[in-house]
Amino acid sequence: MTDVVVKGSEPSASDPAEREALKETLEDYTLRYAPRSYRRWSTAVVATSALGGIAYLADFSIGANIGIAHGTGNALWGILLFATVVVVTGFPLAYYAARYNIDLDLITRGSGFGYYGSVVTNLIFASFTFIFFALEGSIMAQGLKLGLGIPLWIGYLASTLIVLPLVIYGMKALAKLQVWTTPLWLIMMVGPFIYLVAAHPGSVSDFLSFSGVDSDGKPLGEGVSWAGIMLCAGVCLSLIAQIAEQIDYLRFMPPKTPENNRKWWTAVITAGPGWVLFGAFKQIAGLFLAVYLIGHVADSTGVANEPVHQFVMIYEDFMPSWLAMTLAVILVVISQLKINVTNAYSGSLAWTNSFTRVTKTYPGRLVFVVVNLVIALVLMESNMFSFLSELLNFYANCGIAWIVVVATDIVVNKHILKISPKTPEFRRGMLYAINPVGFVSVIVAAGASIMVFFGVFGEGIAPYSPLVAAALAVVLPPILAIATKGRYYLRRKNDGIDLPMFDENGNPSDAKLWCCVTQTEFERPDMLASALPAPDGSKQYISSLALACDKTGEHVLPADPPIK
Repeated sequence: MTDVVVKGSEPSASDPAEREALKETLEDYTLRYAPRSYRRWSTAVVATSALGGIAYLADFSIGANIGIAHGTGNALWGILLFATVVVVTGFPLAYYAARYNIDLDLITRGSGFGYYGSVVTNLIFASFTFIFFALEGSIMAQGLKLGLGIPLWIGYLASTLIVLPLVIYGMKALAKLQVWTTPLWLIMMVGPFIYLVAAHPGSVSDFLSFSGVDSDGKPLGEGVSWAGIMLCAGVCLSLIAQIAEQIDYLRFMPPKTPENNRKWWTAVITAGPGWVLFGAFKQIAGLFLAVYLIGHVADSTGVANEPVHQFVMIYEDFMPSWLAMTLAVILVVISQLKINVTNAYSGSLAWTNSFTRVTKTYPGRLVFVVVNLVIALVLMESNMFSFLSELLNFYANCGIAWIVVVATDIVVNKHILKISPKTPEFRRGMLYAINPVGFVSVIVAAGASIMVFFGVFGEGIAPYSPLVAAALAVVLPPILAIATKGRYYLRRKNDGIDLPMFDENGNPSDAKLWCCVTQTEFERPDMLASALPAPDGSKQYISSLALACDKTGEHVLPADPPIK
């Protein structure tokens, strides 16, 4: 498409806070649409960068924990249920992010929550990032203690500080880190499994027949049951919000064209909902290694759920102890860096989005990088590893409620009932402050499932809290959309700009307009007409970023008159 620039009147001054917001978001686009002029990566680079972020070792701990507690049968069925839910809910979200080049918060705003309503889901996502940052940091600290004798508290601090210089530079630095480190990580992680199955074929049958052990290493003999499956799935489903981190990369996908159609879809599916295939494999692998250690290594029950011990013991089976320890520590450090730069980055986006909308002040994304890291460090120093399963089971209820509500609004309300507008809207003034369709649904679904989790309705149904969250998140959005007749989705339908929003291939337009506040060009999807005319009376335009920081509200367009 040709490069169109439309300028309005250009005032001589602009708000310093808005200029500061602009300066930083030109790198990472914290609060807004990712413009085509910035998205220069190929589909393969974006997909590799997104998948590089799932190098985390937490899956090994999760798989080991649920299998040790409930047996292989329940764990495998629970992992299968988890993967199915993630694929079904993750696909529409990944498609919207890649097609419209916006993150999950911006998608959530226009999918039943409203401009301020999605702040609550941002807090859910921010919680996800610091919980899993702390989990990965704990694993790295365990590796440093085992390999170098570094006390855990120092290891926690080191694992926190090491990511800070890497996450400062946003997507450009993260893409390079993920692409460069992925091949080495794959070799070091996959190699031990190939060896173990080849050298010890009996380990497969031992794994399949494993029924769990207690804290003393005594067999539990637990058979497959719905309660056991749901307890396993509940822990795994704490990872459902991982799709939001995948989307933080997928929003930088290049435009979809007839020429790259196949590559585009392959990248979106693989790096979007496809992440769960890799995650499920790692959970099964973590349990496999734990079962092998429990059965073949004395006094290993207490550490069988710790990835660093898993890899050290397997490496020692076919190489000198000093080399095994060295490689295991390297693997842990690489894995921790790959995921925790993403956790810190995505968490800072979530906090910044919420703070800026509520206060209309932009303090800078780096402030919230530090906030996220401090919270994660407190969790690590509190020894969160000791109550990992309980924490993840609790969080899963909130994560499921959020993701399933948004996916339901996209699939059912947008495309089946056609009540919700198909094109995602995220700009201030175009949306109502709160849309009860998504906002009420997520509060009710999360609240009810947490009550079930804590046994308010009886201990017998407590394991089924994830099902309660998912069921309510599927049923409530269509009911509320029909009840409200969809009136709270759009505050106004016209943004006051005559240029088309999309090009001939359905991609967001790259036409540029001049922002009257920041004195900078922005692409069409990121702009609105200002309610404040230029001094000469002509129309002028404002970016969604500047409008988010407009404390007076003088630039916000009026709402459409109510339909009688």
